[in-house]
Amino acid sequence: MNLLKPPPAPLASEPELLMQMLRGIEKEGLRVDHSGKLADTPHPAALGSALTHDSITTDYSEALLELITGTHGSAQDVVAELETIHRFVARNLRDELIWNQSMPAQLPAENEIPIAWYGTSNTGMLKHVYRRGLAMRYGRTMQCIAGIHYNLSLPDRLWEVLDMPSDPVSGRRSSGYMALIRNFTRYSWLLMYLFGASPAASDNFLRHPNHGLELLHGDTWYLPHATSLRMSDLGYRSSKAQAELQLCYNDLPTFLARMHRAVSTPWPDYEAIGTHRDGEWIQLNTNILQVENEYYSNIRPKRTVGRGERPVSALARHGIEYVEVRCLDIDPWMPTGISVESCRFMDAFLLFCAAQSSPLFPENGFCKRSNNNFGTVVKEGRKPGLLLDRDGQSISLQDWGTELLDAIRPYAGLLDQAHGGASYADAVAVQQSKLDDSDNTPSARLLAALRKDNIGLQEFTLQQSLRHHETLSAAPLPAETQEEFLGKAKSSIEAQARIEQSDKINFETYVAQYQEALKTALDVPAKN
Repeated sequence: MNLLKPPPAPLASEPELLMQMLRGIEKEGLRVDHSGKLADTPHPAALGSALTHDSITTDYSEALLELITGTHGSAQDVVAELETIHRFVARNLRDELIWNQSMPAQLPAENEIPIAWYGTSNTGMLKHVYRRGLAMRYGRTMQCIAGIHYNLSLPDRLWEVLDMPSDPVSGRRSSGYMALIRNFTRYSWLLMYLFGASPAASDNFLRHPNHGLELLHGDTWYLPHATSLRMSDLGYRSSKAQAELQLCYNDLPTFLARMHRAVSTPWPDYEAIGTHRDGEWIQLNTNILQVENEYYSNIRPKRTVGRGERPVSALARHGIEYVEVRCLDIDPWMPTGISVESCRFMDAFLLFCAAQSSPLFPENGFCKRSNNNFGTVVKEGRKPGLLLDRDGQSISLQDWGTELLDAIRPYAGLLDQAHGGASYADAVAVQQSKLDDSDNTPSARLLAALRKDNIGLQEFTLQQSLRHHETLSAAPLPAETQEEFLGKAKSSIEAQARIEQSDKINFETYVAQYQEALKTALDVPAKN
């Protein structure tokens, strides 16, 4: 039974609210050489300090770039900034380029994958040792997977227009974002069908023979109907500890209480590893999660944090500031990894998630049914006649997806009304074509390209990445933009030096204080 509702009438009467939506992008991408092998070079000095630069940093590996935009009032502007950052990076890589695929490039042996380095300051060492811990817990290979994170914030007035009940603890804004997250959890399988672009992987990534995939070509393995192996248990594999951790999305206090337990409760397997080996730190602690961001999730409630501040503390004190969508694959056909059209659909989809009724989850605040639907689509999304579970009733992916697009379309219309034109409606129409014919999905197009040219994933992605690199490098940046980036690189290196010089305590004390901060992190009681 379809319970989706049209947009609340007040939304149409205040279109200026939708102009106040802000979006930002974080795009990961491995540095590789021109043969497609993972770069073993340090983070290029020309790009600045990975510790302090606000738009060019690294994620897990020293070779895993992370390019970060500011927040923007339009999808076109955020992608334009992302392209500008890419162009600067491309022009400053020496004999290297960015791998434009979510599944990794040709990797060296597991223990030769370089872990990101952020200098000798306590802050930098915290980031580095945390990544050592990830290597111990999940392996270095998995951490080389890349993706797109799409961040969105909505104006406070919007939650009033949506008649979001005010909560005396977490506030109207936080209640609204939690409702958005619940609906995102219910419907995010649709994003994997529409945008999943990693149906295959190289055996160089898989590392073991019992992966359950089928041979496509040479060293390339796949699942015939998969959309995103990156988001399957073959990609981001959580530990047993994480698998048993089911965070609650019914209210912020309970979510934070469970997260707090995870980052402060020891786990036997990690206790057996310990925090030191041969006199060196190998993980920050032996808890279920070393830090809050270790939890692998498709969407996160977020708030900007200060140096040394715990995310759980910031959320408890100030509430949710924005949401971070983490399940989007890199688009192999776009030099920036994501198109303006895709961003516009994400805006409409997330606005829909915010405005729709969002009943609380049963089962202690976790929705296993939605989790199962997501897992089914990443591995079998293009399977003819695939059935999903909607509130205990079977429904075909195509039928449910069409109902969702019909419900999202009016929100696209409101965004077009606010911004002018019909680009949001056009973005939804493109997604409908993928539901009408699965051959139009990125995952199907990728497999078709491999078959057409009789090549493997490595060769295809190298060709695409070289082409994108040439495109990004060819157009010179305006002189003032070039100078701005050079200035930011220089000032970021200087900022890192100042941080290193300002440390007054040793690293052991710093880690202890960082963990001690959890004791006063939650100043509100959790709801049972």
